[in-house]
Order: sequence, then C-alpha cells, then structure tokens
Amino acid sequence: MPEIVGRDYRVEPAAFAAAFAHALRLAGLPTGPDRAAWFVEALRLVPPTSRLELYWAARTVFVTDRAQLDVFDRVFDAVFGGERDWAEFRGDERHERDLAVRRRSAALEPGPRPPAEASGPAVPRPAGTAAAGPDDGAEAGETLMMAASRDERLHATAFAELRDEELADIRRLVGELAVRPPLRPARRTRGAPTGPRLDLRRTVRAARRAGGEPIRLVRAAPTSRPRRIVLLADVSASMEPYTRVFLSLMQGLVAGHRAEAFVFATRLTRLTRQLATRDADRALAAAAIGAQDWASGTRIAEGIRAFIDGYGRRGLARGAVVIILSDGWSQDDPADIAAQMARLSRLAHRIVWVNPRKGAAGFRPLARGMAAALPHVDAFVSGHSYAALQELVRAIADEAAPGTRKGTH
Repeated sequence: MPEIVGRDYRVEPAAFAAAFAHALRLAGLPTGPDRAAWFVEALRLVPPTSRLELYWAARTVFVTDRAQLDVFDRVFDAVFGGERDWAEFRGDERHERDLAVRRRSAALEPGPRPPAEASGPAVPRPAGTAAAGPDDGAEAGETLMMAASRDERLHATAFAELRDEELADIRRLVGELAVRPPLRPARRTRGAPTGPRLDLRRTVRAARRAGGEPIRLVRAAPTSRPRRIVLLADVSASMEPYTRVFLSLMQGLVAGHRAEAFVFATRLTRLTRQLATRDADRALAAAAIGAQDWASGTRIAEGIRAFIDGYGRRGLARGAVVIILSDGWSQDDPADIAAQMARLSRLAHRIVWVNPRKGAAGFRPLARGMAAALPHVDAFVSGHSYAALQELVRAIADEAAPGTRKGTH
C-alpha cells in the first residue's frame, strides 16, 4: 500500500481515509467504514497529483446526493486548507482542460518540473507500474466516478424505476444476498468438556475402550440449527413491478438456505421445487409456468389460510421465519386477514412483512388488508430497493431495530 506523501509529512492511506470520513460524519454526511475503505482503494487506483484530483476522488466516494455537496465542500476546504471555493469548479470542463494543458506543457519543457498546483497530499504511483500519461488520471477518475454513480443508482433506486438491463444486475445481486437465519435448539447433542449434563452413552463407550472402567466422564452440550425460512409472495397485478426481483430473492434463499417458497394471488401455489435449481433464469421460468394466477386479483386471507391448512400445521410454519411480500391490497374482508394472521403468528417464530409501498415518502398503512395484518407482524420493512433489502436481512436474523416489533408499527 503506497503512502500519501506531502511536502513535509507522510500519512498512511487507511488512517488518512478514516480521519477524513470521520470529519465528514461529524458534519452530517452518512459515511461509514466501507466508504473509507473505498476511498483508500480509489487513491490506489487513481493516485491524485493535485488538490483538484483529490477533491474529485473523495467526492466520488463520499457524496451520494446533490444535497450533500455543500457540506462536503465545506469539510474538504476546512481539512485541506484550500484558498478556493471548490463549488465554483464543479463540472467546470474548461478548468479541467486548462489543468491538463498546463501539465502537458510542463511535461514537454526541459529542466525540473514545476510543483503541482495544489499543496495538499499526493499519492505516488506504485512501484513497478508504467508511468501515467497526462490524461490518464482524468480518464481513470471519470471511469471511477461513472462506476460509483451507477452502483449508487442501482442500490438506491426503487425496483419499479429501474431499466431492464439494470434489473438483470439487481436480480443477480439480490439472489446473492448474505442471509443469516436465527438459530433454534436441536435435538442432537455434542460432546463438550463443560457441558451442562452427563452424556451416559458416550461415557459408557469410553469406559468399554478402557476395559470397563469409567475413567473419563463425557459431558453433553446442546446443538443448534438454522430456523426454516418460509416465503409467501404476492404475485397479483399491483405487485408486478417488484415480482421479478422478489422471485430472485426467493430463488436465492431456496437454493442457498433450503427455504420454502409459495406465491399467491387468488390461490396459493408452492414453487419450492421449481426454484431449487441454481440456474436463476431456468428457475424463474419454471416458477412463471407453475403459477397460473399470475398478475390477477389478490386474496391475502385465502392464501394464508391455504398455507396454514395445507402446510403450516404440518410443520413448515412451526418455529419458522415467515416472510410475506405484499403491498397489503386485498379483496378479502380485513377481519378474515386478521384472523388468519393470528393463526400464523401462533405457529411461526417470527413474521416479517415486506411492503414495497412503504418506501414512498409519507407512506401510511391505509390499505385495509395491511392495517389488519400489522398487529400480528414482528418486523415491517419496505424492501423496495436493494439498499432497503438490507433491512430485510437484519429482520430475518432477528436484528430489527426497536419499534419494529409486533404491535408497535
């Protein structure tokens, strides 16, 4: 890792990035350790030779919204002691072109090269790499900014607003989400030096190997296993903008965590077998064929009743984490929805409701079906974008923030 070298000081890149990220966080920007790590990588990939290049590298990593620019510029100016107002040069192609011309002319002139325009820290090119041309840094910087901007758009934009080619990338990312189901006690035990009780069977086996003398007492400790995940997805017409992404999520959980997958609109359809294959495209095509009531009306109470009567009471819902993906719009009587949700709540360990409409500004659960179900829900999340699905991951792991527990929505 190259060190950042200034005129009279040296700074280790990780410490430099962490300190700058801390200053931005104190000023109100939502910067975390991950962005500090990205900043270190950006400095390694595109070593800045001037304060302007350092500004663009930092802004690319830390600024995710136009409203954050004023705060970022103020902190950058305070940290690096610039004499200019960098807001004047945002997107100023003429200034960047003039800077490139000055560098090119300086490189052609004989004698020692004049110092860089800025007095801030600069990062030398790592040893063993070819010397960069005068425009390589600018081109690499633009490439890095374009990639970062695209990733930010994919992560923050609602699934319903993404283009088809972007949806393909999002479906791949959603299918690879790292989900950690909560653990439940298992019937099996394991030998442990300090277990809570004596394991007679293992103790007798050890005694037989020692000639019948119980020389060593074997203790037993309980084991645990992940709880089952059950997904019930609404595939009615009102959920169509989100159905493809949610099916990718279901396919990833079925293939990676042996989850159980069901879809419902006017009737319930089990799709666990169709989604069990590792080939996401083939799994989604089979799922579309299996669900005959795709993009029709919504019968939430009937779908939950069919699941409990046909599968839940037989063991699929007992002690499981049940995830319902629906906007809460239903043709059923709200009293029926409340009754079926109460039955499901008595069977399941935890119920997580994912409503993509919750991500809209000023959302209130005014849909009658949603209002009837909420008192029986343990966690209520939006899941309307890839960034919002991280809240679902925490809810599955039973790490929901206070205020999202059952009856507190």
